[in-house]
Amino acid sequence: MPPPSRQGPGMADMFSALPVATLLIGPDNIIMEANGRAEALLNMARTAIIGSDIARTVRIDESHPRFQLWQSDKPLAAYDISLHAGRNAAIKADVMIAPLAEHEGWRVVTIHAQSLAQAIGGRRTSGGARSAMGAAAILAHEIKNPLSGIRGAAQLLSGSDNEGDSALTRLICDEVDRIAALIDRMQDFTTERPLDCVPTNIYPVLDRAIQIAGNGFASGTQIIRKYDPSLPNALCNPDALSQIVINLLKNASEAAAGQERPVLRIETAFRHGVSVMLGEGKGNAILPIEIVVSDNGPGVPAHIRDDLFNPFISTKRDGQGLGLALVDKLVRDMNGFVQHARDEAAKETVFRILLPMAPA
Repeated sequence: MPPPSRQGPGMADMFSALPVATLLIGPDNIIMEANGRAEALLNMARTAIIGSDIARTVRIDESHPRFQLWQSDKPLAAYDISLHAGRNAAIKADVMIAPLAEHEGWRVVTIHAQSLAQAIGGRRTSGGARSAMGAAAILAHEIKNPLSGIRGAAQLLSGSDNEGDSALTRLICDEVDRIAALIDRMQDFTTERPLDCVPTNIYPVLDRAIQIAGNGFASGTQIIRKYDPSLPNALCNPDALSQIVINLLKNASEAAAGQERPVLRIETAFRHGVSVMLGEGKGNAILPIEIVVSDNGPGVPAHIRDDLFNPFISTKRDGQGLGLALVDKLVRDMNGFVQHARDEAAKETVFRILLPMAPA
């Protein structure tokens, strides 16, 4: 038996061994390479896949025209979409696209045939939070361990004298590090431990979040406060509420950044008779404490409004789509509710948080 090679696996070996269906797409949308998992998913031989148009080989269901996947030159993740893969009938799948930074128009596409959102029930039962929790647990188990092996193999090849190989190994290492960091963030969703909610005066919490925003990501942006001075204590977790408001202020600041005079607004009010169904047999919750964060940005694109609190939904170039899913989870963990609306009359985007009142 020959001794194992000290040079480690080559690029072709690593590409072939990737545990998900992976395609290399050229600038003209032609598939230039496909691994074994892609052959199995598409039910096509590699020789038939290579040279074909990605839009013809992996066809997006016409009921989802909002996903212009193959025209995107940005990193993109689309979850729980309906597509026709090769010679197979329509399936639900997750599609991820990673452009090659130093090779304009070239992209790596991975297709996960078993949609994570579909497998765990998605937002239909308890919102984007549950989808994110299930996705975090599955991805952490199935992806993070093999990532370390892929990175190690790439590092073994990094000493090559070939500049092209070195650039590709750096790309592999950078992408592995990026995905590992994303997995770490997603693990925030894996806990189902209830938050410790206590009677809380929300105003110091809101003021601290505004101070953090004003000294950082929203410096130079006007933040208007309009507080109801008679508001009673809320039953919530102060740390979680602070994280929620900071996330919403950051989203609002980024949304309004393109305006000539960006304005953020944070308001509170007492709403009589507001209640929501908690689900899972928990009955109703009366939620009279209202916190509103709004901005004068252009608003959320219509095609993602219904999925806004689902994970991996983002309009930002480098967005991971986890901020609002985390907001949704934390609010629900406090038996509250968060909703989005567009006030066309005021030209404002509004996020409204409803929380229970502390017992007298």
